[in-house]
Amino acid sequence: MTAKLDRIDRKILTILQSDCTMAVSDIALKVGLSTTPCWRRIQRLDKEGVIAKRVAILDPKKINASVTAFVAVKTNEHNNKWLSEFKRVIDNFPEVVEFYRMAGEIDYLLRIVVPDINSFDRFYKKLIEQINLTDVSTSFAMEQIKYTTSLPLNYTENVLLENNITHYS
Repeated sequence: MTAKLDRIDRKILTILQSDCTMAVSDIALKVGLSTTPCWRRIQRLDKEGVIAKRVAILDPKKINASVTAFVAVKTNEHNNKWLSEFKRVIDNFPEVVEFYRMAGEIDYLLRIVVPDINSFDRFYKKLIEQINLTDVSTSFAMEQIKYTTSLPLNYTENVLLENNITHYS
């Protein structure tokens, strides 16, 4: 279910997506609210699950994880039992930072981060020891051109009229 967000909620979320450590008083100032109503809105967004979690985003180069590989997986197994097993296997690999079930030519897509090609090779060998895969194809990222964890907020439904938001304040 899509959350009902007004203009101020979207402004708050935009700020939090770029810096969730910003003081509530500073956020309030930027969105035109006093601190308490701003804090209530953030609490509501937390409670409603709009804010899924607050995290620190690390620099991969500074933690020796600067090689990114995209692994496309095809399988002949298309059942819940196999998928559950594959998920269990993948959950045990911290190198896998994203895992998707896909539509189209490939069945699953993994994003892997490792220090170097040798580390990727060790990961790959461990993976294929643990689960039967029909076809695996890997592409290595040469350069990261755009990366963001911020989601677009222009698709949220604006149900509340701009002049009728005082009950959230």
